[in-house]
Amino acid sequence: METRKHLAAEKNRQKTHNCAQAVACTYCDLCGLDPKVAEDIAGSFGLGMGNMEGTCGSLVGAGMILGLMTKDRDLARKRMKIIMDKFKARNGATQCRQIKGVDTGHVLRECPDCVADAAGFLEEVLTGDTRI
Repeated sequence: METRKHLAAEKNRQKTHNCAQAVACTYCDLCGLDPKVAEDIAGSFGLGMGNMEGTCGSLVGAGMILGLMTKDRDLARKRMKIIMDKFKARNGATQCRQIKGVDTGHVLRECPDCVADAAGFLEEVLTGDTRI
């Protein structure tokens, strides 16, 4: 698979898509999901789940695509754990609030970079390259 992570990051950087939408819409064609439907489904996950209280939206978008691609709950969970672990190792957190430094004033990573990371890790598990 040719990487699309930079396309996802650019959608977020240009503010045409929130972080969840950027990932979901970049890969929706792989699972036959209409781009508009992907955009609508992921629309409420910008700023992380619960408006910065929970998981980074880019991870949510990756999870949506992963579930549609695998069609196997247990396999999707195992692969999502790999994505989450890699993301946390690179970014220091998986929670939007922590990544954006809401409580500390120290931003761990900018949103487009988080989008590129989640997208890249999604690509790895979809192609079977699950090394950590």
